[in-house]
Amino acid sequence: MHPKLEPLKSILRSGGRTLVAYSGGVDSVLLAKVAHEVLGEGMLAVIADSPSLPRRELAEAQEIADRFGFPLRVIQTTEMENADYRSNPVNRCYFCKSELFVELTAIAKVERWQTIVYGENASDVGDYRPGAKAAKEFTVRAPLKEVGLTKVEIRELSAQLGLPTAEKPQMACLSSRIPYGEPVTTEALGMIEAAENVLRDAGFFDVRVRHHQQLARIEVGPDEVARFFDTDLREQVARELKKIGYTYVTMDLQGYRRGSAQEVLAKGKG
Repeated sequence: MHPKLEPLKSILRSGGRTLVAYSGGVDSVLLAKVAHEVLGEGMLAVIADSPSLPRRELAEAQEIADRFGFPLRVIQTTEMENADYRSNPVNRCYFCKSELFVELTAIAKVERWQTIVYGENASDVGDYRPGAKAAKEFTVRAPLKEVGLTKVEIRELSAQLGLPTAEKPQMACLSSRIPYGEPVTTEALGMIEAAENVLRDAGFFDVRVRHHQQLARIEVGPDEVARFFDTDLREQVARELKKIGYTYVTMDLQGYRRGSAQEVLAKGKG
């Protein structure tokens, strides 16, 4: 088994009764699975439900928790009521994570949970992570990062533990598809979710639909770009996205790449 698994278990064991901020993604599923193995009923996974969470992601997260037998609670978060979040500044994630950690801290206080953890990992170090600032303010621990687990190692360990998320594509909340400075609205989030469902139903694996008001800028995995230009498929996707409400449907020729939402920031610094 992976050499960093035992140190991870040791950290989780030392935290006592633990709340796990859970999303159903690669990192938080591993964290919840190992926490449950170590702590049993002394852990609780908590997923924040809001308009920025796709319905399919919520259902899949619930199915994984049920399959592996760890307790899960769904809570409703209200970041959409926060004008700072809706205005979509570059630190939008700070307001989202703060909202989540406020809720988790309240649960911990009432129910006497001792520790709160979330899924930041060692590969995230150096990235622009406003959510990490919120975690520090609320004393939320990141055990995966503490033991130095990288994203590649997390996928390897997930496969060893039989987790279905081992090969799951990177996911981020739907709000991340909206360019900084453009408001986050429930209407926009609904359009993005529906558009990405069209692409996944068409068999694409890595998918982002960047929302530029009436224009959809599609990103798929670099090795999937060529397939998109099959005439029938391209026309089908364009037709479906226009039904959703987009006037223009475009393809990003570079394909999906991590951090593309930050490219405009880097250009501005240049």
